[in-house]
Amino acid sequence: MTTADGSPNAVAEPRKLFTVVGATGQQGGATASALLDAGARVRATVRDPLSDRARRLADRGAELVQAGIEDHEALRAAFTGVDGVYAMTTMMGPGGTEREIELGLALGDAARDAEVPHLVFSSVGGAERNTGVPHFESKGRIEEHLRKLGLNTTILRPTLFMDNFAAPGGSPQEEDGVLVLRMPLPGDVPLQLIAVADIGAIAATALLDPKTTEGRAIEIAGDELTAEQIVATLGAAAGKPGRFEPLPLDVLGDNADMRAMFAWFGKTPAYEADFAATRELHPEVRDFATWASEHFSSK
Repeated sequence: MTTADGSPNAVAEPRKLFTVVGATGQQGGATASALLDAGARVRATVRDPLSDRARRLADRGAELVQAGIEDHEALRAAFTGVDGVYAMTTMMGPGGTEREIELGLALGDAARDAEVPHLVFSSVGGAERNTGVPHFESKGRIEEHLRKLGLNTTILRPTLFMDNFAAPGGSPQEEDGVLVLRMPLPGDVPLQLIAVADIGAIAATALLDPKTTEGRAIEIAGDELTAEQIVATLGAAAGKPGRFEPLPLDVLGDNADMRAMFAWFGKTPAYEADFAATRELHPEVRDFATWASEHFSSK
């Protein structure tokens, strides 16, 4: 559960310590920040302890540990003696989803070997539903491995990131005073969305108060809008009209993963978030209008 400013209100005991894997990334960074806001101690695994993001975490009191998921001994050491671990995997980088699976299995093995008392793993909405989307299926494989290991695990399954609409390649373009959003998706198909900051707040709540989520898999979202409603909301926040223009799947070229994902988005229902459970864990979860006002009102 959370305070009015969105940070978890579970009071961390003075010596509570949590490892956050990938703490300089989007989700890991949001989780580390929420834990630090709550007064917990954070052991942040990073690849480059001299990066700006890593230094900002250190300035807030986080302990930096240089460890990649592929380094079993370094990861096991980073997991040893903590009260809980937050982790995620990604298919970005060399090796794609097959490498993601390898690293996810290794991550679970390191957590088992370090006798981690509670692992919070961020997966993706639909990972358990045979979507045919490669980077959803890879996370489903990792979830299965974690279950087989018998780890005390919470699975969070975020839906589409609101933050994608402020990222290069995902944000609308201003053309003649109009915000134009183009996606390979019909304009009237609903998409479920969540802000990355809210993923971090929910993950922190799960770590700080394990009884709320242990053994559960929860698909999380803060809002549901069509693409047409999304660009209208972004336009309203920016004080400009908005327009959606659907694109064919062919614009994705030979990217089989993205083609499968956008084809899946076009099916109803795609994501199946538990909005009630999301709000139970984080009552201040953002709707899309709130997120848009934070990111587009000054643009």
